[in-house]
Amino acid sequence: MTKNQHNVLIVDDEAPMRHMLRMVLERDGYTVTEATSGSQGLERLRTGHYGVILCDIRLPEMDGLTFLQEKQSHQYGGTVIMMSAYGSIDTAVECMKHGAYDYISKPFRPDEILLAVRKAEERLQLSQENVKLKKDLRRSARPQGVAAVIHRSPVMQNVLSLVRKAAEAPATVLITGPTGTGKELIARALHAESPRSDKPFLAVNCSAIPAGLLESELFGHTKGAFTGADRARSGLFGAADGGTLLLDEIGDFPMELQPKLLRVLQENEVLRIGESQPTPVDVRVIAATAKDLHQAVADGSFREDLYYRLAVIAIELPALKQRPEDIAALVESYLPRIAARLKRPVPSISPAALSRLTEQAWPGNVRELLNVLEKTLVFCRDEVIGENDLVLVDHPESPVDPSSLSMKKAISSLEEAYIRKALSVTGGNRTQAAKILEISLRSLIYKIKDYGIE
Repeated sequence: MTKNQHNVLIVDDEAPMRHMLRMVLERDGYTVTEATSGSQGLERLRTGHYGVILCDIRLPEMDGLTFLQEKQSHQYGGTVIMMSAYGSIDTAVECMKHGAYDYISKPFRPDEILLAVRKAEERLQLSQENVKLKKDLRRSARPQGVAAVIHRSPVMQNVLSLVRKAAEAPATVLITGPTGTGKELIARALHAESPRSDKPFLAVNCSAIPAGLLESELFGHTKGAFTGADRARSGLFGAADGGTLLLDEIGDFPMELQPKLLRVLQENEVLRIGESQPTPVDVRVIAATAKDLHQAVADGSFREDLYYRLAVIAIELPALKQRPEDIAALVESYLPRIAARLKRPVPSISPAALSRLTEQAWPGNVRELLNVLEKTLVFCRDEVIGENDLVLVDHPESPVDPSSLSMKKAISSLEEAYIRKALSVTGGNRTQAAKILEISLRSLIYKIKDYGIE
């Protein structure tokens, strides 16, 4: 049983009732906190943690049902038992609909309230144990933390050593590295290795959401704060309370929202849209980007103070070409997964094919490697993947010829390579090749002539 479970909050405007409940509960070993109104009760929940909440239906300013609804909308913890001297079945049902665990009619005997509180504690404990059991089962089913990061190279061993050390600290972390290097995977490893591992891990792509929506998505809003806000929302900071929030593509974070994010990081509190008072949050923030934030600071597109607040711990991920020792391990691990997804037997890979993969530049990094493996499995039906079975894309070497930057030429080149590979796999059978390519036979014949494919 956790410490918070023995904390009880009483929300009742009648002093004699609060006094009686306090005496009964403290005598049984509970720590009791009082509130004389619904709004005061919400303030207590905002600043503290309670296992059980005893709340009267009839309260000044805000009735018990509204208090219950507000508690649920703000996602405050605690199991609620409603009390009333004017109870009815309809009222009890309505309370249950809005998240109350139990309903007790006044007047009641001391042993009745103690029994109700103990049952509420037992229910909370069972719920917590169930959550823990599910997490333990998930953990046993697949690798967690740094164990989930496939590597053999010394450079990645150094990165993961830093991840282990950083995981123990509550400080913000900035993960940088080229696109496709696995920044979110490292962020998840940080969370899994941290004391927050049993709490939520949430991620948001800052470049994928318009600034107007991103503010509400991150910080939350009250009901009626703007057109369409038909209900209150805690936002991702509220949802991740106690856990970790990954701000992916932080380099694209809107300039107008950067001061608000900086305040959250500095004060550990969030001001929801439509609210006048901030709400405390306990969230470990991890930011990730492929952009050069130093340059963004110099250009004036990223606040310098925000940068240093995010980069308390900096982790830079190497490009795949800097860790060629990992390619064989990545192929070994991901080939069965891709084959399972494609519902086909797992092929082996020849030494020549593996050597060819190791020699590639991989500008798209691990993401590009996995893409190549999947495309190769689509076309290769043999038990062994040979060097000639690999569906690779030739990347121009630096310096780049400006004429090679044509998007039209790049698409045409890739399309021609796909057609040639499909015809090779099918022994020149155009009908089968068209099916593999998921285009019409007529379209394939036209493209064969256009590209001059024999």
